[in-house]
Amino acid sequence: MASSVSIPLFFLLLCFRTALCRSNVHYLPGFPGPLPFELETGYISADEKNDVQLFYYFIKSGRDPTKDPLILWLTGGPGCSAISGMMYEIGPLYFKKVEYNGTLPSLVLNPYSWTKVANIIFLDAPVGTGFSYSNSVQGSLTGDIISGIQTHIFLKKWFNDHPEFLSNPFYIGGDSYSGMTVPLLALKLSDGNKGGIKPVINLKGYILGNPGTDWRVDHNGQIPYAHGMGLISNELFESLKKNCEGEYYNVDPSNKECNKDLEAFSECVSRLDAAQILEARCILVSPKPSENIGVRRSLNENSNKLLHSPPPNPGFECRTYIYMLSYYWANDDRVQEALNIRKGKVEEWSRCDYGLPYTRDIASAIEYHANLSRRGYRSLIYSGDHDFLVPFRATETWIKSLNYSIVNDWRPWNVGIQVAGYTRTYANNMSFATIKGGGHTAPEYKPEECFTMFERWTSHNPL
Repeated sequence: MASSVSIPLFFLLLCFRTALCRSNVHYLPGFPGPLPFELETGYISADEKNDVQLFYYFIKSGRDPTKDPLILWLTGGPGCSAISGMMYEIGPLYFKKVEYNGTLPSLVLNPYSWTKVANIIFLDAPVGTGFSYSNSVQGSLTGDIISGIQTHIFLKKWFNDHPEFLSNPFYIGGDSYSGMTVPLLALKLSDGNKGGIKPVINLKGYILGNPGTDWRVDHNGQIPYAHGMGLISNELFESLKKNCEGEYYNVDPSNKECNKDLEAFSECVSRLDAAQILEARCILVSPKPSENIGVRRSLNENSNKLLHSPPPNPGFECRTYIYMLSYYWANDDRVQEALNIRKGKVEEWSRCDYGLPYTRDIASAIEYHANLSRRGYRSLIYSGDHDFLVPFRATETWIKSLNYSIVNDWRPWNVGIQVAGYTRTYANNMSFATIKGGGHTAPEYKPEECFTMFERWTSHNPL
């Protein structure tokens, strides 16, 4: 009997002391029966001096894991957990949207999971996101550059432990704020490969959805987008162009006429849901520190764990209601035990933590795109066309600034007989696509269309 206890304890201690710790997960609380896909979770040390431990979820492709593409998916924020991308966008499970009654939220299969045709690593990055952590104050300090370095270290160690995937086509993907960090990481990997740093990773390109790319370009793109969508009048649009001279970012306070027009613009759009302008504006479940989050709801006596900071209830009619469910699921002791989360390292899981000590080092990622284009990497840039946060007009602007000729001009692309969006391809192996009716995280709003787009592009077929 003593040996049966000591052996697991030995491996637990070894797991804490080594650079990598992983385990296979066959059951998840909230899902009935064994998982119909292969899930691995684990920690990898990305900075041993400061004890930075990055947590990941790895799901094998349901088609042919030995040959299908391998994707590293980075959720935006910065500071949004991998669960956000995995269970609201492109992973194999969704939260079932039912009224919360204090019991563990249920999970259902996503029929349009990208893992049907690709292996995907969902990573809690930067440190402090999701279940990733550091045991030191210095290790908790992060930013665009530091996170890029640590994610690069993570990948090298992950591939060393999974050499069977070195020959698979490898892509880096993400959305929103990941537009700043994905191109940086891709360039680091490319430089490492050119320098012969082992292991050599079979990097083929990258995928970005509604990506934040350049603070100025993204912000300036909101004005013409608002005009094109009928959110502001022709008169206000013409006045903005005249008085601001096409520059709406960091406007000089002395330019009174421009600032007056910008106030009128803000009045027109401030009460919209910026992530999807057709949907109701609701409370964010992962509020920024300064935001009034309203009334909080506590767990009842049926719960397995009490939250110190229960999330606000946005109302069942809101899309963000399902965000609330993730707090009750991910903070449950049974779930954390199934995922093999290290106890006591993260006081409370949060879907998005906007209070991280994070430095936004990159003001523009355009030059990273230019460098990657010169090296011949493929890229898919897609935009939910009802996103106001990073409107497709802004994305079109920086893509145009790369000065590559158009190979296939603007055309509709279909799912079945229905138009799913519009697309254009460029001479630098870059494809741009809109998702008709999609929001800021397009697969969340249009899962079938985004899955179809992804499957066609990774298979080197036209959209």
